[in-house]
Amino acid sequence: MFTDTAKVSLKAGKGGDGAVSFRHEIYIPKGGPDGGDGGRGGSIIFRADKDTNTLIDFRYNPILVAEDGKNGAGQRSAGRSGKDLIVEVPIGTVVWKPVKDSVDGEREMLADLIKDKQEAVIARGGDGGFGNAHFKSSVRQTPKIAEVGEPGEEFEAELELKLLADVGLVGLPNAGKSTFLSVVSNAKPEIADYPFTTITPNLGVATIDGKDLLIADIPGLIEGASEGKGLGHDFLRHIDRTAVLLHLVDVYSDDAGNAYKIIRHELEKYSDLKDRPEIVALTKCEGLDKEIIAMQTANILRENPEAKVYTISSSAHQGIEELLRTLKTEVDERKKTKKAQDAENAKIGVRPNSPDSVRGDITDASGVDGDIPVISLSPKAMKDTWTVTEDDGVYTVRGEKIEKFARRTDFSNYASVNRLRDIMKKMGIRAELTSLGAKEDSIISIADRQFTLVEEDW
Repeated sequence: MFTDTAKVSLKAGKGGDGAVSFRHEIYIPKGGPDGGDGGRGGSIIFRADKDTNTLIDFRYNPILVAEDGKNGAGQRSAGRSGKDLIVEVPIGTVVWKPVKDSVDGEREMLADLIKDKQEAVIARGGDGGFGNAHFKSSVRQTPKIAEVGEPGEEFEAELELKLLADVGLVGLPNAGKSTFLSVVSNAKPEIADYPFTTITPNLGVATIDGKDLLIADIPGLIEGASEGKGLGHDFLRHIDRTAVLLHLVDVYSDDAGNAYKIIRHELEKYSDLKDRPEIVALTKCEGLDKEIIAMQTANILRENPEAKVYTISSSAHQGIEELLRTLKTEVDERKKTKKAQDAENAKIGVRPNSPDSVRGDITDASGVDGDIPVISLSPKAMKDTWTVTEDDGVYTVRGEKIEKFARRTDFSNYASVNRLRDIMKKMGIRAELTSLGAKEDSIISIADRQFTLVEEDW
């Protein structure tokens, strides 16, 4: 069964917890901390596969879970990282993530897999927590603190399959698209003398002058297709990627110009298809009077004076080779233009979707007097942007790095929470809280973790 949309629940692996451990060996008293770090949680990676052509498997397996990282142990033993989950999807799959709290159904594109074996990390596993060996310093000899593993990303993703083709066939139902595809390629679409015979997209390869053209037959569109009427709303996405549109119009239409206008109107309302190179072909022209063909051609040119109109008969193989040569020329020109645009974009530079690693901003641990083991922050981390807002007595702190620290804080450990407070002080967050009126018993919320400020902090 052909399926081109699916929803899946993704849960990347949680990072392993760091260990609190001290070296205990005969003749070596007070051996010091030797707790190892937790392993990183497994990520969920999508890989394009040329041998996969439908998303049907996700209808039966909609929950994808990667392996958690293992906890650290004594003797500085680091936990094993969780295995990444590799998920094979058809070439042309687009992965979307709904934007949180969006009222308009806004989505963020996470990946667009258009080449065989292309991979994208969709849900990242959480970092493992540092063990207490990481926090030893000349000041703090026996740190009793370790970080917990960071949760992996967890959300529901939407998958869409957009066929990759050189030429997309468009037209009203029963315009002759399936017949054309069956004649010029080895595809075997269902053909019958009634509308909506085609209810799923079909792909075929046509060969002209020793060169191949990949052609996609899209189910017939009707007026209002871009708004969800008929089958068009579900399948317009499949011509998004085509280099050239071949618009087939039945020469026996009451008014070929009006039939052409209906489809053009729907394309203009959907994406940027109105600007896609287009070739128009009047179909079923075998044995028809030249006057009728000329009249129908004039009707199309009335709607678009710049249209390139060809007359063909798929069943009689009339005008097919000339049309295919024209399509091949247009496709080559489109690809050449797109290649130049991609080269220009490469000069500007494209920032990868994946965020910079926060762990790279953490330097060696150091200690301070008292029971608060802390870490030093590099200048890059110190400049991290953050915000503080107050709502009904709760002060919410937001910022990529401070939230990451909070997720890795063991809130059941007094020293760990005090370490987080010290980090907030170094980043200037505590001063901002003071200016906003926070008191020692005020509730602070970071990454959905809540704690209060105590008197000794002020």
